[in-house]
Amino acid sequence: MPRDSAASATARPVAEPERPVGRRTAGSGWERFFEGGLLQGGVQGSPVLRLVMRWVRRPLLPVMRLWRRNIQLKIVVTTLLMSLGVVLLLGFVVIGQVRNGLLDAKVKASQSQAVGGFTVAGQKADSAASAGGGDDNAGTGNNPVQNVSGWMSDLVESLSSGGQGAFDVVTLSTTVVDSGDNRGLGPRASGDVDPNLSVPDALRRRVGAGMGVAQSYTRIVYTDSDREPQPALIIGKQINDPNGHPYQLYYLFPLTQEEKSLSLVKGTLATAGLFVVVLLGAIAWLVVRQVVTPVRMAAGIAERLSAGHLQERMKVTGEDDIARLGEAFNKMAQNLQLKIQQLEDLSRMQRRFVSDVSHELRTPLTTVRMAADVIHEARVDFDPVTARSAELLADQLDRFESLLADLLEISRFDAGAAALEAEPIDLREVVRRVVSGAEPLAERKGTQIRVVGDQQPVVAEADARRVERVLRNLVVNAVEHGEGKDVVVKLAAAGGAVAIAVRDYGVGLKPGEATRVFSRFWRADPARARTTGGTGLGLSIALEDARLHGGWLQAWGEPGGGSQFRLTLPRTADEPLRGSPIPLEPMDSRRNRGLNDAGLPQGGSGKLATVPAQSTGERAPIAPRLAAVTPTADPTALPGNGARVVARPTGAVRHRDDSTQDPSRGDGTHE
Repeated sequence: MPRDSAASATARPVAEPERPVGRRTAGSGWERFFEGGLLQGGVQGSPVLRLVMRWVRRPLLPVMRLWRRNIQLKIVVTTLLMSLGVVLLLGFVVIGQVRNGLLDAKVKASQSQAVGGFTVAGQKADSAASAGGGDDNAGTGNNPVQNVSGWMSDLVESLSSGGQGAFDVVTLSTTVVDSGDNRGLGPRASGDVDPNLSVPDALRRRVGAGMGVAQSYTRIVYTDSDREPQPALIIGKQINDPNGHPYQLYYLFPLTQEEKSLSLVKGTLATAGLFVVVLLGAIAWLVVRQVVTPVRMAAGIAERLSAGHLQERMKVTGEDDIARLGEAFNKMAQNLQLKIQQLEDLSRMQRRFVSDVSHELRTPLTTVRMAADVIHEARVDFDPVTARSAELLADQLDRFESLLADLLEISRFDAGAAALEAEPIDLREVVRRVVSGAEPLAERKGTQIRVVGDQQPVVAEADARRVERVLRNLVVNAVEHGEGKDVVVKLAAAGGAVAIAVRDYGVGLKPGEATRVFSRFWRADPARARTTGGTGLGLSIALEDARLHGGWLQAWGEPGGGSQFRLTLPRTADEPLRGSPIPLEPMDSRRNRGLNDAGLPQGGSGKLATVPAQSTGERAPIAPRLAAVTPTADPTALPGNGARVVARPTGAVRHRDDSTQDPSRGDGTHE
């Protein structure tokens, strides 16, 4: 008997009802929110939405912080997500296979049962027609519709009784039978099935077309409202009744048992999948913990080592890779401890040696000084050669005493015994004392010292003695190496910082020298004489004085263009510095002059905070100064920008005792 499956039926043009699809409007509220608001910056313009987004984001911040800092959490969560994806994929595949297997078995059994029922119905129709042909009243036409109606009811009851509730039977009349003289033959159904709602219209059209057996999936609807609709497989065929009129016979096979079996499989897979995911997460956590724990231990011990606890070591167990890593880490820590201890011992011995030698030299030096003073006072009675020797002896003794004093001061810095006696002072007075003390040397060199920015008080908490020593060193060096050109001392204050810059226009510094001038006893030109009797420790002591104040001592220079040294101090003791009121590179440097000619910003900084303008004027006894310039604060002139010296193909070289930055602070912005 030919079969018409659902697949074959799709090849025929069937008027399927269109799937209701929601009409796409010009833009729903959520769509407008995301496209026009959240994605286009609308949220930023709405205080309410900003508040909502902040409220949503606030509880997520700790989670994101934990995610960034915990590698164990990352690995475990990643393992769980990947395991969940694999389990879901396998679950879908298994459920699909089980569903297809159950439905295939159900379809085969149902088709066999339905084909047998169709055969029985045809045989009964033939038997009823034969019996009716032998009856004397058959040809009289005594109410044939009523006879067929009874026969149809008996057929439905007979066919459904053989299934014992495994299926239901429905008969539907065709349009031809419902018209004309045969009107009144209605649908028949077993088991309280609603035939009109249970049989799909598309299947009825296919069966009515006379294409043989057709099948489809549907939901059985019952006339009893207490019974819920249930899925079913429906198989139908058009057959003739005893009068030769066609009618449609349907078998409805409920899929309740298959649905229960599939639900059981789904529940089993879900439980097993959840157990597997949790188990894999626990395994990943345990495995990662074995690796992460030693790493965390090593990180903690490394932090304690960096804090100075050099005796810290890792606990090593086993002989695996982690154990070898721990042994290597402990060996490295032990070697570092030994090296650091050796360096500390050596440094301690050097400091002790310098201190002891300096103290031991004081007694003989005092004796020599007394004898030299006697000889120096009596030099007028000597011959010229001997008198000159007495003068040289006195000069060298003065220098030796200065060197000894500097060595003692350096030893105090090295030992950490230097103390800061900070009090509020006006730096203008300190600058005036330094300039007054350097005027005799400036006159001999033909140099004029100018002061800029001393119209307003420049007050800071500082040690006046140490600041004066730093400035004296800077100003004397500027006069010594300024080659007779002007020396400019600039003062400025802005924010929480004050600064003093010393600018000269001498030979400047070669590339690389600005990073070395703070080294002890370093000289740019060893053959150049120290006419002022310098010891080579001036800038080293000045740098330590600046560090003791929590300030910066920085330098800039260019060959042939002079140099500038900048001392920056906090207004209040122990206040961290964030910038300097004076740019490290002066405005009259070659680079800034070139940028000015090109119309570009000067100083390499676009963020300059101004200080109240300084009025011009001169004040005795300080030499005439430059026209007042508005000091500027350079917030970008912070430590860490790298030393910069403008290179020149050729140029003179000069010795510098003081001209660089604080290396420990990493501020390499050199002018």
